[in-house]
Amino acid sequence: NISMSPATTFIHYGQSLFEGIKAYKRENGEIAIFRPQDNWERFNVSARRMAMAEVPKELFMEGMRRLIELDKAWVPGSVGSSLYIRPFMFATDEFIGVKPADNFRFMIITSPAGAYYNKPTRIYVQKQFVRAFPGGIGFTKAAGNYGACMLPTLETRKLGYDQILWTDGFTHKNVQEIGTMNVFFVLGNKVITPDLSEGTILAGVTRDSVITLLKEKGISVEERALSIDEIEDSYKKGELKEAFGAGTA
Repeated sequence: NISMSPATTFIHYGQSLFEGIKAYKRENGEIAIFRPQDNWERFNVSARRMAMAEVPKELFMEGMRRLIELDKAWVPGSVGSSLYIRPFMFATDEFIGVKPADNFRFMIITSPAGAYYNKPTRIYVQKQFVRAFPGGIGFTKAAGNYGACMLPTLETRKLGYDQILWTDGFTHKNVQEIGTMNVFFVLGNKVITPDLSEGTILAGVTRDSVITLLKEKGISVEERALSIDEIEDSYKKGELKEAFGAGTA
């Protein structure tokens, strides 16, 4: 557990971020971590945007390796299961006043994880609340991104849906993320996913993996703006074949 001053700055001013990584047990019993280098790089992208200290690669990677070595008995071996790894960092100045902190704490915790969803999900297209705007922090894994999504998610579940399909804040037409994951749509013979150019969605490691694998299989992939109108039109024409989210969870 963590003991801290009630004036610890992340509590008041939100300088807090995290990553999500997974480790899997191979058939020979060895533990494999999925693309941790990319998560370390993205962690520091978030840190720079949040005016936080960057974490050295050796501390991030070697700390994680040693922790998993200690926790290896907790890595499940069943299909669809894994060890979820949560590196995180928060500001630890003891100061009441709005300014970037000088001191930070970096930690890693782990937990066995099963399937996040065990059945198809009901999705609600959100046209009132907004997850991120250009120039904001939508591309980071800052804690505040998730805090802002709690009420819309709660309201959506009251309506009988499982997750939100977020749309842009200006027109509420272009799709962005689905819940806390990147989103893909299969329209006809191509796969379309929102591009990263506006900085409103996360550059997902799983997203990048899916795109790479699809291209290797010869499937056409487009990273571009995609409106809910285009999706609806494709559905009416019988061209909407599939939609899915991709993320650590």
